[in-house]
Amino acid sequence: MDFTTQLLIAAISAGTPLLLATLGGILNERAGIIQLGAEGLMLMGAVTTCMVYIRSGNLLLALLAAIAVTAVLGLVHAFLCVTLRANQTMSGLAMTLFGSGLSAYLGKSISGIPLPGTSPKLDLGWVKGIPVAGDIFGRMDGLTWFSLLLVLVLHLLIHRTSWGLHLRAVGDSPATADVMGIRVQLIRYSYITAGTALMGLAGADMVLAYAPTWNEGLTAGRGWIAVGLVIFARWNPLRALFCAYFFGALDSLGFRIQLLGSMIPPYFLKMIPYVVTILVLMYLGYRNRNKPSGTPESLGTPYIREQRF
Repeated sequence: MDFTTQLLIAAISAGTPLLLATLGGILNERAGIIQLGAEGLMLMGAVTTCMVYIRSGNLLLALLAAIAVTAVLGLVHAFLCVTLRANQTMSGLAMTLFGSGLSAYLGKSISGIPLPGTSPKLDLGWVKGIPVAGDIFGRMDGLTWFSLLLVLVLHLLIHRTSWGLHLRAVGDSPATADVMGIRVQLIRYSYITAGTALMGLAGADMVLAYAPTWNEGLTAGRGWIAVGLVIFARWNPLRALFCAYFFGALDSLGFRIQLLGSMIPPYFLKMIPYVVTILVLMYLGYRNRNKPSGTPESLGTPYIREQRF
């Protein structure tokens, strides 16, 4: 394989956890709730997957455990932000700090222990014979295919169904949605829980396909990148796909440059994706400063039914 093909394969592998986390963030923020807990949720999903998989040897059980644990944390976030109307930014930051600390504590007993296996790859024999495409798609695992299917499903859900219309209505004007008979609290609880579960699944994918063992701080800030990618993608699942793979390519580029014998210090190469993400967000913010941003209009604003008029 040539350099470009290897980079594309690495970009998909590195970008899949980001894609899942970004999709989870889109669901949260489309419902009008800020989610800054992606880093902690990804770490909790990763450590839960490692613990259950190492002790049970059952991959499906490990994935379900990661989804369940992070969904419960999502319910806590929903209870704080929707029912108690707590500050959403503070609740998200607390979720990150809690997840980071608890995952470090729980992971001490399994640190460095390799997993019994990795995410299974789907055998698509008819694809392998196609030049370039066979090398790329023939190496994709089940979670990667699931993330691609999820992008299509969420895009159709948000933009082509009545459920998506209700979701967008709750995110833009919960008072109007309430008057129309839409159950605002139920929708917010549902999408916050689903979104946080996807962030947990993103953490699971990191240890299964990207780094098959537990190490403290495994995500290395990728949860925060996912928060930025939600804005970068303008709350659109299809754009999130390209944004996540773009960052994945940048993340893999530094390692590939080192393999070519570059004398650039590795610390500077590791900075590439983060610096580029900041620059792109600044550029898009400047370019679109006089255009609608696509931000849900009630994002971050608690809904108080008694004050809707």
